[in-house]
Amino acid sequence: MTVQLTDKEFSRFREFIHNSAGIHLSPSKKNLICSRLAKRLNHFGYANYTQYLDLIGGRDGGGEVQIAIDLLTTNETFFFRESKHFEQLRLLAGAVRASARSEPVRVWSAACSSGEEPYSIAMVLAETLGEKPWEVVGTDISTRVLARARRGHYPVERAQHVPAAFLERYCLKGIGQYDGTLLVSKPLRQRVRFVHANLNVPLPDLGQFDCVFLRNVMIYFNNDTKRSVVARVLERLRPGGLFCIGHSETLNEINTDVVQVMPSIYRKP
Repeated sequence: MTVQLTDKEFSRFREFIHNSAGIHLSPSKKNLICSRLAKRLNHFGYANYTQYLDLIGGRDGGGEVQIAIDLLTTNETFFFRESKHFEQLRLLAGAVRASARSEPVRVWSAACSSGEEPYSIAMVLAETLGEKPWEVVGTDISTRVLARARRGHYPVERAQHVPAAFLERYCLKGIGQYDGTLLVSKPLRQRVRFVHANLNVPLPDLGQFDCVFLRNVMIYFNNDTKRSVVARVLERLRPGGLFCIGHSETLNEINTDVVQVMPSIYRKP
């Protein structure tokens, strides 16, 4: 039997995910909660969502709180999404390669989901920088997607935009029971570090970066949350560094600390 989500329960879920992750759930997301949390109700044998809300809001709900956050914040992505960002990254890396700089080029994928974005970044840096040092850090609020990211194992459909030369050099094609999938090569996986982080609270010590990708996450925040998150993230961007957001996002009325280079790409003075 399908358990119905009442308006009062939906309001409590909206408050929970906003307080936990800063995400603003629109009224249209009611079905999303049902589809993603129905199995958790079955797992506990609950007859309604109020019982589940009481669990994650109580003293004994610590582990389940993270599971609920994981289920409500996970979104699908793919390799080399919004290609112009990776072209700008290639130009940045090329300039570093031509310079006398010795310190690593560091790039942060701040809401990395299941890892396709940071691995795309890593492919560009590996291809462009040669023997020059580089580092990629991916963070996400969901521990579940971070575990998937560390495995680096994906359906081939996610890799439709990966250049053929990169597929050959940095990915392994699945065979037998793994047909239809690909595995990011171990040498590349080892160059990407994944860290659990909530962008709405003080961040772990990640260091400073030459480029930050914060893409397709601000669309879930209200303006106050956007301002605080962007300010917190930009503290980690070096002067002259690039800041990339989603093509449907904007920093208008959000932040004036960076200068627009082109739509969705900014530079820190």
